[in-house]
Amino acid sequence: MTKTKLQPAAKPAKPVLLSGGNPQIAKGEGDAPVQAYIAAMPGWKQGVGRRLDELVVAAVPGVRKAVKWNSPFYGAPGQEGWFLSFHFFTKYVKGTFFRGQSLSPVPPGESKSQDTRYLDIREDVELDEAQLSAWIKQASKRPGEKM
Repeated sequence: MTKTKLQPAAKPAKPVLLSGGNPQIAKGEGDAPVQAYIAAMPGWKQGVGRRLDELVVAAVPGVRKAVKWNSPFYGAPGQEGWFLSFHFFTKYVKGTFFRGQSLSPVPPGESKSQDTRYLDIREDVELDEAQLSAWIKQASKRPGEKM
């Protein structure tokens, strides 16, 4: 009979933080990569990421999730494409509504893309959760952006 010496499980490596503290998480579909992304976010941004994810889940039951290009993406259940993404920079969190021009009221941040609108969330500015939830619900009913 051969005896095998068991090795302790290796601790997973901490994700690399890119410029602005954006975590480098392997792309993947589902909630697990998004939660890993949020857990890797530094400082105040982690709380923002967690709250944004909670708002999306509450507004869009059965929402699809993924991490692509070091950002969480959200898609409506039963639809192709994505209606919302978030990306984290040094001083703010940028929400991207891919069909934001069709939302009411239109989110404030302009884009070079005709349809896309942005919402910048800063540490010291209170988030209007009611408005954000309304935009999330509206955006989830628009055709998704295929990527």
